[in-house]
Amino acid sequence: MACPICSKEADAKYRPFCSKRCADVDLGRWMTGAYAVPSRDPDDAEKAADAFERGIGDYPTRH
Repeated sequence: MACPICSKEADAKYRPFCSKRCADVDLGRWMTGAYAVPSRDPDDAEKAADAFERGIGDYPTRH
């Protein structure tokens, strides 16, 4: 399996990535909004706009 970031061979420790660096690059892309899961549900857009207006502190976090 090739790393989706740099196309090198994936490392089992970081699968599907080849390294921690590539895994972190991918995480950074998700966190900055470079990746997004598309939705055609108008309620999703409204909820996202409401969350944005409340500020970043209202977004759920993973621990």
